[in-house]
Order: sequence, then C-alpha cells, then structure tokens
Amino acid sequence: MAEIRLPPMWYQFFKFTIFTPMVKFGYRTKVIGKENFPRRGGAILASNHIGALDSLVIPASMPRKITFPAKAELFTGDRGLGSKIVAWFLKAVGQVPMDRSGGRASADALGSINSVLADGEVVAIYPEGTRSPDGRLYKGKTGMARMVLSNDVPVIPVGVVGTKSSKGPFGIPWVHRPVVIVGEPLDFSAYATSKPSTKLLRWVTDETLHAIQELTGQEYADVYATRVKHGDLKEVGSDEFLLPRPGGGPAPQDVPAVDG
Repeated sequence: MAEIRLPPMWYQFFKFTIFTPMVKFGYRTKVIGKENFPRRGGAILASNHIGALDSLVIPASMPRKITFPAKAELFTGDRGLGSKIVAWFLKAVGQVPMDRSGGRASADALGSINSVLADGEVVAIYPEGTRSPDGRLYKGKTGMARMVLSNDVPVIPVGVVGTKSSKGPFGIPWVHRPVVIVGEPLDFSAYATSKPSTKLLRWVTDETLHAIQELTGQEYADVYATRVKHGDLKEVGSDEFLLPRPGGGPAPQDVPAVDG
C-alpha cells in the first residue's frame, strides 16, 4: 500500500482540541518524566500495552507528534461508512499502514516507518506485539530492535499504569487517573547496523523491555503474550515463565561492525 503523508494540521487540531483536554482533564492523567522526551530528531517510543486506550493516552500526553503504525486494512475504508471514517481519520492525522502479510507489502510498510524516522519524527511501538492479557510484561518481538538499529535512532522507554478502561459517560471508554512515565532515552548507536545479528536484536529488545519494567514495576513473563491470549497457555497462564527481568548481561560479543 502506498504511503499517504498529509500535513500535520489535522493531527494538531484533534490533539489539542479534543484528545489532550480529555486525557488531561477528563482522565486526569499524570505524566512523569516528560523532560526525558527528546525535543527533536527521529526516535522510537517503546511502551508496555495494558489497555485499549494506550494509543490515545500516550500520544495525547507527549510533547511531539507520535506516529503509531496501524493495521493496513484499517486504511482501506471498504467496510461501510464507519470504516471510511476510520480510514480518513488515520490518514488525516498522519498515521502509517502496517502490512503484516509478508513479502513486498511488509517491506513497503517498513519503508513508510523508516521515512517517518528519517524525517526526524517519532514512531511508537508496542514491543510485546499485543495487549497484556493479565497486566504482566511479556517477551518482546524483535522488529522494534531492527528498526532502531537500521535507522540509528534512540529508544524512548515509556510505561503506562492504570489504563484499563471501563464504560464512562454515554458509554464512552474511560480510564481514571492513569499514569504515563517517560524514561531516559536508550542509546544503541554503538550497535547501529543494517544487518543486525539475531543475538543483538534480542539483546536490544530485552534491554528496552527491562527499561519499561523499571518504570512500571510489572512482573515479567518470558513468553509471548499471544500464547497466553490465544494459544496453548490460554488456560494455564504464564506463571511458569516468570523471571526477575528480561534478558540480562552485556551485549553480544559477536555483533556486526558499525556501519560507516
């Protein structure tokens, strides 16, 4: 799918007239560590994911525009009026389609994300790949690390607490006093490479998840959340996979040489 990049007018309009006032004064969101958010330059915001409203609370609380890759099918608007509205909104606020079908489509999606980072903007990723089924922090997927290393950008670890929603006025999803914590940026520039090793990708991913864990205090389960939500662990949970932290130890010694 071709990338659609529109001026940021609509993003700013919706953020400052609707979403930020609702998140700040309606939800009464507390933001800690906003001074850690870099004021310029491309970066990847990596966050835990515990509630459906995370993708609203986080960007509304940040001082810069945040781009969340969204499922490609949401951009087509071919399922009636509601889907057309969603597609228009995503395009209007400058989000990018993420096609996970593999092959050329997925490569084009990554190209769109790389373009956002090259333009000095911030892309937000949930390394766990899906919402936590029980509030624990789960094993991260390494796609985020690949983006970090191939684009040579810092990671901004963000932790969210209390974003599990309930029905509010008029049935609108609502959260009560959530907390968003911004950690100090993580610098992996010493390992930047267009062809990172599997060990390096895992190390960067685990270090990022550990930084998030230090912000939230969550228990860590060393298994993918999808297995607990939909797979073989759906009935038994993740107790046997609990560890003090993701990964640990120094960076792999056999990392590729830094490009350039």
